[in-house]
Amino acid sequence: MRRLLLLSFTTLAAPAAHAQDITQPSAAVAETVVTATRVPTPIERVPAGVTVIDRQTIEERGYQTLSEALSAVPGVSLVQTGGIGQQASAFIRGTASRHALVLLDGVPINDVADPNGAFNFGNDLLGLDVERIEVLRGPASSLYGSGAIGGVINIVTRRAPRDRVFAPSGEAAAGSNRTLRLNGGAAGTVGEFDYLFSLRSFSTQGTDATASRFRRDTGERDGFRQVGAAARLGWTPSERLRIEALLNWRENHFGLDNVPNDDPNYSAEDRRYTGQLRVEGRPLENWTTGLRIAQTVDRRRYVNLPDSLSSASTDDTYRGERTVLDWGNQVRLPDLGPADQSVLAFGITHAEEEVRQASGSPAFRTTVNARAGSTAGHAGYQVRLGQRLDLSAGVRHDEAEDYDGFTSWRVGAVFSVPEIGARLRGSYGTAFLAPSLYQRFGRIGTSFRGNPNLRPETSEGGEGGIEIDVPLGAQRDFATFGATYFQTQIRDLINFNAGFSTLENVDRARIRGGEFSLTLRPAPWLRATAAYTVTDARDVATGERLARRPEQQLSINAAIRPIETVTIAPELIVYGRSREGAFASYRNDGSSYTVARDNKAGTVLNLTVTWQVTEPVALFLEGRNLTDSDFEPANGFQLPGRTVLVGTRFRL
Repeated sequence: MRRLLLLSFTTLAAPAAHAQDITQPSAAVAETVVTATRVPTPIERVPAGVTVIDRQTIEERGYQTLSEALSAVPGVSLVQTGGIGQQASAFIRGTASRHALVLLDGVPINDVADPNGAFNFGNDLLGLDVERIEVLRGPASSLYGSGAIGGVINIVTRRAPRDRVFAPSGEAAAGSNRTLRLNGGAAGTVGEFDYLFSLRSFSTQGTDATASRFRRDTGERDGFRQVGAAARLGWTPSERLRIEALLNWRENHFGLDNVPNDDPNYSAEDRRYTGQLRVEGRPLENWTTGLRIAQTVDRRRYVNLPDSLSSASTDDTYRGERTVLDWGNQVRLPDLGPADQSVLAFGITHAEEEVRQASGSPAFRTTVNARAGSTAGHAGYQVRLGQRLDLSAGVRHDEAEDYDGFTSWRVGAVFSVPEIGARLRGSYGTAFLAPSLYQRFGRIGTSFRGNPNLRPETSEGGEGGIEIDVPLGAQRDFATFGATYFQTQIRDLINFNAGFSTLENVDRARIRGGEFSLTLRPAPWLRATAAYTVTDARDVATGERLARRPEQQLSINAAIRPIETVTIAPELIVYGRSREGAFASYRNDGSSYTVARDNKAGTVLNLTVTWQVTEPVALFLEGRNLTDSDFEPANGFQLPGRTVLVGTRFRL
């Protein structure tokens, strides 16, 4: 693996600090992100790996779900056990799925009822209310606290237009597997008030998640249905004060399988409610302060009745709630000599979490009934020196009621060399993941008890590299080359003890890798990007590769406009081999084996074509897995087969 890393850095002409997303505009246009620093900052001044997937890209590439949108992001590996609605895990830069913190408009939405605190990326659809997705790679606990070891994914919803009283929008699509997708909404501004409402509905007969190579596979499909709604109401009585409320609800119903056997009576329902009330003011010209209260409620239930294929019977319930009270501030400091654009950010966050869970058979029942709270203070500073050097630093201390607190920090720098169109970047920091309520207080019958003395999982790591724009003629950004080298050490990973009677901080991991990108803009009608990631993630004690982290991953995207009103967007994703854990490994006859083996490499080809018939109306065709690949991201679960959807959308 070391040789592969060295070869990758040698053969690519220019290393870079972050793999640039193809949606990023040309070097002449500064795209602004918030997730990376909590302060609106041009992406070229951020010292960490950042990718922005905007609304145009979501529609241009035909992304329906959050997992589809993240599948081509450098440094992010998505492993989904089937089609829409099935469990999907994101491994950011080789860290565990539970090390990815997910936000909705800045508020954490990881399900606290999940035993490890992980997020299921297969459950969320990208309705018209989603404006963009910001992906921050690398340790970010100094900004967002627990869970941000691998990175942060922030889903940012739309705002109402300021110049329209009523702006409706809608979408309808239908296609393979009896799929029907409907989205609609309206937004506008009336005097001091603004509003946004949206509704979404999706249903599909689904596909068989169980790999067809199994001899006993029956081809039973796992359907999926979702309904959801979102609302944003705002009041801006003056330039110095804004009050807004946000609400988001979605409800999923879907089928599940027990690999290696189909199970037609295994079904689930998953509900999530999120809401926040935010007040933001500017008491002084250079000081912005805000107070927010937010709550996320998750309700999940899994039911399995006996049938001819399985005698299993299950009725599992998971209920989790998180309430967050956050006070944040930004103070823009005056320029001092060569130092300008100085910003000091600070605040206090308090969170309360509660879990009630009951799952498993009566003789082996898993239960959790617990709650806990934590309080954190954070501060960050960023400044630009001599119009070339951007420096940033942040620190945060989290103090919890029932486990040891943790102080996280991060420092970073970006050095611009405009003479050659280059930007040197680097950052280093720490992060942590608090033990979940299940890990601390869960019970399994009389044989297992959680460990209230668990310590947080902690990490330390950094990244560095360069990004460079290559001109051709009068075009300054004909091509952009980039690469990042990253490494992370994770300590105190939580796992079962030798007797499986409790949990302990016993494991350590070492991760290193590289992200490389090449973006070409040879003509106004063509833009293409290739992003290549190589990852070496290993258990320190055994030297074995960590499960389900592809050693290599390549994504190629393009936007081709043969005429002004037509966009053709092909997408190719190539997954390298990955290690599979012994407890999830199956032979073709359905029997299991106890020695970890490799999942084979695979390739997925997608294509979306959009025709802008008139300024407000577009027709589109979305094709997924056009080669009908039977690639298994996780052993025993294969990709959905070839699907095609045809639809229309409008914005008035």
